Amino acid sequence: MTTTTCLTGKIVLDLGQLHPGPHAAMLLGQLGATVIKVERPGGDTSRTLGQATFVRYNQGKLAIQLDLKQPEDNAILLRLVRRAHGLIEGFRPGVMQRLGLAYDKLQGINPALVMCSISGFGQTGPYAHRPGHDLNYLALAGYWAVPAQVDDVVARPRVRLSDYCGSLHAALSMVVAMMSAQQTGQGQHLDVSLHAATLAWTWPGIAQMLRHTGNDTHATPHVMPDNDLFQTADGRYIALGIQEEKFWVALRERLGGEYPALWSPAYCSRAGRMAARRELHELLQTIFLGKTRSAWEACLGDTEIPWAPVLDCREVATDPHVVSEGLCAPDSDGAMFPVRFSAGLPPVADRAPDLDEDRRRILDWLEGSA
Repeated sequence: MTTTTCLTGKIVLDLGQLHPGPHAAMLLGQLGATVIKVERPGGDTSRTLGQATFVRYNQGKLAIQLDLKQPEDNAILLRLVRRAHGLIEGFRPGVMQRLGLAYDKLQGINPALVMCSISGFGQTGPYAHRPGHDLNYLALAGYWAVPAQVDDVVARPRVRLSDYCGSLHAALSMVVAMMSAQQTGQGQHLDVSLHAATLAWTWPGIAQMLRHTGNDTHATPHVMPDNDLFQTADGRYIALGIQEEKFWVALRERLGGEYPALWSPAYCSRAGRMAARRELHELLQTIFLGKTRSAWEACLGDTEIPWAPVLDCREVATDPHVVSEGLCAPDSDGAMFPVRFSAGLPPVADRAPDLDEDRRRILDWLEGSA
């Protein structure tokens, strides 16, 4: 029996470029929607970054190439809009209007259409027309404003955090808006700002610092000396996640015989460890630098201590849990949807379409012959 979801039969037009819009559309496709990728002449810019990058955000979609500045192709898009349930676009504010595709016009053609506009700073405000990419939105949303470590550094994240943050908010909002439109017959325009989406994640920490600590990193309650990354003797790292008192007790009992300084009365409570956070952090750094990562794996093993080796790419792909749970396909550049539905999800092709690959199929569907 074919698995269906509330998105089965829903048509979503993806006019996005690069990462956030295409990723949001791909998520909807993985959840059951049919996604038609509408690309400009020459294709999505991500195609120029390599097939692996393009597949990462576009697997399972149908593809048609349209020059929206040309009346004939613009008319094809309007015909698609008439039969679509959602449209995701990632142009700068004002571009859709200049193309004759403003939301009020599209809603006049299809009152139930949900249009999601994803941009750096939203459709209004002083930064609305400002260019930017992931790092810019993180910087302005205060990603580096709140310290995370005792020896805190400003460094580039290893994933495009603001892009993913925005695309997740966009996909969630699209589901709600399309389901609401199904009930009411009335669509709406969603304004997704990558900056605002990121700020939704960073603001709680910023607000806490403004209220209680200012810029005093030594007074922030979440910067813990025993919850950090520690380098090992062979230049590798382990991640130590001590928060609850029971985990500190477990660590101390495991290592205290060899490193008696851990039994200092100053470290017997969370309050004490926070008061001596610099001293304790330096002690732990010295301890973990004393052995290789493999030696620490043997020492900590399956103890009741929240720790983990920091894995490289090959180690992630061969990690026993990743392999056992089938979390990643070794021969695919795209990622599976990470939530397991007990009723299952509709199957989705793990390949991305070639440029304009489905033009004939899409046009036949518009004509009612397919």
